[in-house]
Amino acid sequence: MNYDQRLTPARPDLAAEHLRDTVQAETYVPGRRMQVSASYADLRRSPSDEAATDTQALHGETLIVYEDKNGWSWCQLDRDRYVGYVESHALTERIAKPNHRVRSRHTLVYSAPDLKSPPLDALPFNAEVQIISATGNFAETHTGGFIFTRHLAPNNRPLSDFAGLAEMFLHTPYLWGGKTDVGIDCSGLVQVTLAAVGVAAPRDTDMMETQLGRPANVGENLRGVRRGDLVFWPGHVGIMQNEQLLIHANAHSMTVASELLSAVRDRVRSNNGSDITAIRRV
Repeated sequence: MNYDQRLTPARPDLAAEHLRDTVQAETYVPGRRMQVSASYADLRRSPSDEAATDTQALHGETLIVYEDKNGWSWCQLDRDRYVGYVESHALTERIAKPNHRVRSRHTLVYSAPDLKSPPLDALPFNAEVQIISATGNFAETHTGGFIFTRHLAPNNRPLSDFAGLAEMFLHTPYLWGGKTDVGIDCSGLVQVTLAAVGVAAPRDTDMMETQLGRPANVGENLRGVRRGDLVFWPGHVGIMQNEQLLIHANAHSMTVASELLSAVRDRVRSNNGSDITAIRRV
């Protein structure tokens, strides 16, 4: 049977129990749900520090672990169904239900409700936390840390203008598989900003191009694009800031950059002969 290995928890030796009737494997296991307790965790293609990072799971995300071996957990993320290996120490079995998400590029978790107290951790944009109380300008997490309240947003009140949220990442370094302001890639930028406004998005550009939004009515001269439109090339995606400017994490500048869409189109055509494959309106 053919299946997308990125989204299917199956190997020749091991697969998820729910795949027993559809995928052949030596052993099937039900798995157990866990939660990311680290600031973020790299999801790698194989259980090795030298393996490529395909995506990242942010603090508070849940996943199903099917195998723990030699310090690595083979798992599937709940949010976008991606499958890979995460370092086991980044996970916890004590699952807390998040009720807030980080709305700033990054925020510190302090040891007390005092800006002079030593930080315990730092959380990236859209990391999720369980807040149990607020003390002045600080909110207390269920683990006893304190976060500046204005850096948080309630989960039941999505943010707005995902293009504006993407602009917050300008000049962030490009990182394959990245989803934070330490480093981010093109589809990671789209996914994490859409999630903050309440829109679930798949992880990779090929999935985004077929699953997100609807085709935008744009002429060959690129007239008609709007703020928030997604522009796709083979293996690449960017977000329109207005009728002319595109913001995208890209390997040309190795940053998140704002450029004229026409200039990006012409450069990609010149470099590898590829053209825009779709413009989608979310």
